[in-house]
Amino acid sequence: MTSDAGPGEDCERRNVSDITGVVVLGACATWSLITATVHEGRPEGVLLAVLAVAAGYAAGRICGALLPVAAPCAGALAGLGLMVAVPHLAPGPQIVAPLGHAGATAALLTLCVGAAGCAAWAAERAVLRFGLGALAVAITVSAALLGSTSGFVSCTAVLLCSLAAGRMDRRGLGLAGLAVAAAVMAGLTWAIAADRLPAGLTASLEGPFTQHRIDLWQDALHLAHHNAALGVGPERFGELSTTATRTLLSDGKPHSALLQQAAEQGIVGVVLLGAAFCWLLYTLWRSPRPTPVVLTAGAALTALAGIAAVGNALSFTAVSVGAGLLAGMATARPFADDTPHQKADVRARGDRLTP
Repeated sequence: MTSDAGPGEDCERRNVSDITGVVVLGACATWSLITATVHEGRPEGVLLAVLAVAAGYAAGRICGALLPVAAPCAGALAGLGLMVAVPHLAPGPQIVAPLGHAGATAALLTLCVGAAGCAAWAAERAVLRFGLGALAVAITVSAALLGSTSGFVSCTAVLLCSLAAGRMDRRGLGLAGLAVAAAVMAGLTWAIAADRLPAGLTASLEGPFTQHRIDLWQDALHLAHHNAALGVGPERFGELSTTATRTLLSDGKPHSALLQQAAEQGIVGVVLLGAAFCWLLYTLWRSPRPTPVVLTAGAALTALAGIAAVGNALSFTAVSVGAGLLAGMATARPFADDTPHQKADVRARGDRLTP
């Protein structure tokens, strides 16, 4: 299964998506420098995250072109190995774990399941596809064994989306649905912070999110309202948040990528964060890979966006690199697709071609 675009058209589409990515990521880095200069903030964290995504995406494109099946499989195994080798990333009794490392664990496991699913759909032999599917299931089970409830839920969601992707002919509809899901999660987070939900629903959400986390969100929204244009500056939330300053061993984060951008970089920062996610979906839509591979990667990245909306996952470099790697591998054009025998005997089906 390959893209239905010709070589020239496909190259032009990829150039457009790549240029868009350079512009969006460059704008994210530039705006963080501007807001840091105005408010004496520290933009190093944002710059590192942007660099991690860009480097991961470039590496994913290269590895995906050379090894379309082995590369995502190796990435999934590497992520799972990281969970075992670095125990402090797993949820535990530490004071900061429920807010920080637990989200990173869930995010990495979700990306691992997405990578294993992409490898399975890219495989041509049924036995290999079954084995890689079993790997995705094993990673999901490991999330439960590690005690990561959010990780188990998000991994299960990605698995179900990957199975459904095999029956979808048009990737555009699927990616649009994923974009709506991410928007709903972002809106829910904002509504909780603004106390716009019914009292009963808000009370039920205090359990899984904790009152402390909601207090951090409310502080971030308060700072955003009073500094809507430029925010308070990168990495300055911990200095100005009442909840963070009163918390023992606080990491100075609001534990929501959306609200952190709003508080520290203003409305423009929120727009740029949304633009970065939309660019990932756009480049997946333009991808020459089969639709199931594209939608599986899109589901994993959307689940990551949901985790980041209510957690601190994007503050971990491994998560940013993993997201870039997955997106790169799902948008790479394997060199094998350029051989004559791959171009023959294909027929159109929806927005892709299948053997």
